[in-house]
Amino acid sequence: MSSHVDSRQIEFVMRTVEERNIRFVRLWFTDVLGFLKSVAISPAELEAAFEEGIGFDGSSIEGYARQTESDMLAKPDPNTFSILPWRTEAPGAARMFCDIVMPDGSPSPADPRQVLRRTLDKVSAMGFTAYIHPEIEFFLFKEPPQKGKAPEPVDYAGYFDHTPNMIGHDFRRAAITMLEAMGVSVEFSHHEGAPGQQEIDLRYADALSTADNIMTFRHVVKEVALEQGFYASFMPKPFTEHAGSAMHTHVSLFKDDVNTFYDGGMPYNLSKTGRSFVAGILKHTPEITAVTNQWVNSYKRLHGGGEAPNLINWGPSNRRSLIQVPMFKPKKENSTRIEFRAPDSACNPYLAFSVMLAAGLDGVANEYELPDNYPAAEMPQNLNEATAIMEKSTLVQETLGEHVFDYVLRNKKAEWAEYARQVSAFELDRHLPVL
Repeated sequence: MSSHVDSRQIEFVMRTVEERNIRFVRLWFTDVLGFLKSVAISPAELEAAFEEGIGFDGSSIEGYARQTESDMLAKPDPNTFSILPWRTEAPGAARMFCDIVMPDGSPSPADPRQVLRRTLDKVSAMGFTAYIHPEIEFFLFKEPPQKGKAPEPVDYAGYFDHTPNMIGHDFRRAAITMLEAMGVSVEFSHHEGAPGQQEIDLRYADALSTADNIMTFRHVVKEVALEQGFYASFMPKPFTEHAGSAMHTHVSLFKDDVNTFYDGGMPYNLSKTGRSFVAGILKHTPEITAVTNQWVNSYKRLHGGGEAPNLINWGPSNRRSLIQVPMFKPKKENSTRIEFRAPDSACNPYLAFSVMLAAGLDGVANEYELPDNYPAAEMPQNLNEATAIMEKSTLVQETLGEHVFDYVLRNKKAEWAEYARQVSAFELDRHLPVL
């Protein structure tokens, strides 16, 4: 991004804030686990924020810093400026995503956005631009979670169902209207297979914009749900008997305006570059799963039936494949892509895209072959297994950087240890009556 473009964009932000009577500018960033953080500043602070950033205590943010090195700066990215449409009453509010930097101006090693920027630098060094389009699933419940009480979905409709008075229609319409007001383009939306389950697919964009858009999406969906008296959850699998919520991720690599995944003379129209990219992801899947599926509950989705991918394999139009090659439409060369079906909608998109792209690029750089009958192995069975495999991965360590890698590792080990200690309802129901 040139400083010329930046300065024009900064001028635009400053002018819009003044003209639209914006009194609060929220600076957004994420912690290492992918939770949104925010600090609000007044318009008077904007200029300084663009020049040197806004200081905060990094030791208070999950995974950022130890107390001895806690000073950090949030620098807003003017290209992500958007007025918050649920704060339309005067005075208004706006938001920008931030890059987190150290006091000397260097990128913070703990910032997930910087991790993705580093990976995208490697993508561009190989001459590519990565485009990503996510299909995001989530559940709508009648009320917020209550301890010891099963969640109640807002409806009992099924896949693509269209019934009168269905809550999901109105909800999706309100959420999409709000997203589009914030500059996030939506491609499709529909009711998913499980009760109360919705899906909204975002239009493809470059990888960094898509990760930002996912963070915006999750926030908007929760905001609209609360506004309508419901509760939205991105938990991977809230019900034993129903399929969980995925975030199927479509990826393609372009050189200038040419889709490098397309080759009309190859099976499924997938080029050698595309096949090597798929082979790279398949090879490294066990190592990256602790990042793309980062919660104990994520593995209940992967191994809980439905169309979740529990085997490491690929194929055209196979809903159970880990990587699917969507069917080619004539004269749509640019839409040739691969669909990676492992991630769930509760991942940190910056880190998940980083490891997925790094795995695919490794395949391209080393020209991995992709056999049609790929010898399918099982996905990691649980978070403990996935973490143990990740711990030995040079690729994940190099992609995340030492700081984030170490934090994710410690956090996942702690989550598993806590989970393993719990006495579950299953154990009480099964053992208490007979033992």
